Amino acid sequence: MKIGLLALQGAVAPHADAFGALGAATTEVRTPDQLNDVDALVIPGGESTTMSKLLVTSGLADPLAERLAGGMPAMGTCAGMIVLADEVLDGRADQRSFGAIDVTVRRNAFGRQVDSFEADLDVAGLATPFHAVFIRAPFVEGVGSGVEVLASTSGHPVLCRQGSVIVSAFHPELTDDLRIHQLFLSLT
Repeated sequence: MKIGLLALQGAVAPHADAFGALGAATTEVRTPDQLNDVDALVIPGGESTTMSKLLVTSGLADPLAERLAGGMPAMGTCAGMIVLADEVLDGRADQRSFGAIDVTVRRNAFGRQVDSFEADLDVAGLATPFHAVFIRAPFVEGVGSGVEVLASTSGHPVLCRQGSVIVSAFHPELTDDLRIHQLFLSLT
């Protein structure tokens, strides 16, 4: 299993470190050929509109859509959640989302950069809380019938799974707790 890390923009290295600590092979993805060479993809945090534009200019947008539609496992954190969502609220009109998970996401829902926070989350399937870091985070406003909400905070889902796609509004790569990355590996 080779995990691709979308490396156009955002927090790539911390994800590589987390998966490496779990013994998983990772590689950076910047081109369609590199995308074709991976079994699963992580879309990191960053800035979702910038990421959306870079997916187009790199030629990755359509190949990524095809791979996701074909069932490629994917993990999206923060901006990655927005990119993988079915619907994005408060996004730009030209911002593309890939519909890999049936959720409606609101960008920057918890507020601006100064409103970033940390919280201990009760995560379905984990014995102890997960300490989560939220930075200009989105949250889920609606989920489809096939989506499992794994964690919520302030009444909003922030960790969801549908099949082999998992999305988080927070940054699990910014902690030493590898359980969210391990959960993704268990889905692939």
